[in-house]
Amino acid sequence: MVSSLSMTVDLGGIKMRNPLNTASGTFGNGVQFEGFYDVGATLGAITCKGVAAEPWDGNPAPRLAELPSAIMNSVGLQNPGVHGFVGRYGAYLAGLREKGCQVICQIAGHSIDEYVRATELFEELAPFASGFEVNISCPNIAAGGAAMGATPRAAAQVMAAVRPHTSRPVVVKMAPHDVAEIGRALESEGADALSLINTIPGMAIDINTRKSRLARATAGVSGPAIHAIAVRMVWECAQAVSIPLCGIGGVASGADAAEMILAGATAVSIGTANLYDPTCAPRILAELEEWAEDQGVTDINELIGAFEC
Repeated sequence: MVSSLSMTVDLGGIKMRNPLNTASGTFGNGVQFEGFYDVGATLGAITCKGVAAEPWDGNPAPRLAELPSAIMNSVGLQNPGVHGFVGRYGAYLAGLREKGCQVICQIAGHSIDEYVRATELFEELAPFASGFEVNISCPNIAAGGAAMGATPRAAAQVMAAVRPHTSRPVVVKMAPHDVAEIGRALESEGADALSLINTIPGMAIDINTRKSRLARATAGVSGPAIHAIAVRMVWECAQAVSIPLCGIGGVASGADAAEMILAGATAVSIGTANLYDPTCAPRILAELEEWAEDQGVTDINELIGAFEC
């Protein structure tokens, strides 16, 4: 029996055939997962690893540590710069678009000027990009390392600077704090959608050496352990803005994805689960479709924000 359920969603102008996306930094740039399933035929979209105007070396090793139901990472957005990224992955990503999988390129920067320059380069060199995700969790070097989007004013400044340089959809990747207030500021400056949350800052100490288990004292925590926090923040942000949201944080099953949608997410990104179960996306999609059918709807959009308190 052929299902009559529509899974198509619109993430701020990025029209996805289903709500499943990937979280930047956990999926490479798609090609790394082709041995596990047909990426272009399965996912609604992928979000590529963050890229800056010029190459970044990232942080020193060790960069990853395992925790109960979570991982910590301090990769530092190592990337080859826009020219290197397009040269290495452009043809493959264009092929994904031809298969119906939307391609979201993430923009990173340590200053407003760097965000603008990266946006300009992507506009020129990446016709395959369906839209851009601006990562405002990057440290502002000129401001002592605080996240570029740490306050509503700072976030709005980044968005206002980037917006004139592209007519394609702009999604903003938000840090896990003040999401309602910062979300409103981003919407007011022209953001088409928001993705949340980024990793939550944490620490892991080796009790024998009395040093960090990573090269830096703090790092970002992700995985199932943060899922309930992410769902809560998606719900809070959904009450504050009218633009679509992409929910991120500990999604490892169709039920996890369904929670995000009920909380107000239009799309859902799979992050850490890709690292320990690289075949998880087709399973999560099947489970999500089965749940939506069991809810008696004909369109997944009917369930966005349907949470009742």
